[in-house]
Amino acid sequence: MQVISKLYGPFFDPHNWATVLTSSSDWMIILSLVMIECLLSVDNAVVLATQTQVLTNLKDREKSLFYGLWGAYIFRFLVIGIGTYLIHIWEIKIIGALYLLYMVYRYFAPKRRSNKKTTKQPQVKSKRHLSLFWSVVLQIEMMDIIFSVDSVLASLAISSNPVIVLIGGMIGILCMRGIAEVIMNVMRKIPELETMAYILIAIIGIKLFVSIPLIGWEIPSGIFALIVVLAVLITLAIHYYRVHLKQQRQS
Repeated sequence: MQVISKLYGPFFDPHNWATVLTSSSDWMIILSLVMIECLLSVDNAVVLATQTQVLTNLKDREKSLFYGLWGAYIFRFLVIGIGTYLIHIWEIKIIGALYLLYMVYRYFAPKRRSNKKTTKQPQVKSKRHLSLFWSVVLQIEMMDIIFSVDSVLASLAISSNPVIVLIGGMIGILCMRGIAEVIMNVMRKIPELETMAYILIAIIGIKLFVSIPLIGWEIPSGIFALIVVLAVLITLAIHYYRVHLKQQRQS
């Protein structure tokens, strides 16, 4: 009980909350943490938007993101409490990288095998006794756990006050979910973005793997953001070129 009190006690200290909420300097730190959370979560937003595509019902997609949001909040609360120990759990990054690369394999491999006359079905199947919806929610939670590693470590490096890190993380997660919904809506209008997203997921998996301490290659968020922008521009060019060709054939 003493360990739990030491780790999570600051979250339940009213004086700590009052100090943070009334301090302009603390709010400046919180805004910095929100910005970092959003930058570090661009790849998470891409993964989330892609995962929800297997749900054909728009309400189910929005619901899965909603449940994922609350799961992310609960997990973030737990992780910040043990943040000082998180730096040693780099193995999570390896598991996450392998899982992301498996997602990419699962998307591309069956496509080549089944070039027969079949309607495009979702690539993700329900896990064991879980429905497809809860399988997607479970995958979203898994991604939240994996991507929280970078965000929490970066946040704790800026502020050691868990309340500041918690507020910054909560606002940042909410912003990131908004990005995911925007990407999700655009992907419905431009289907080529789905393939692009899986290519980005492969890059994200590699990015996550090379950041482990044994390798220590950190790909800056700015460079990754540039990769995302270039990938989107190339995909849009391909999409509109195909639309142009289709219009020419019809005329």
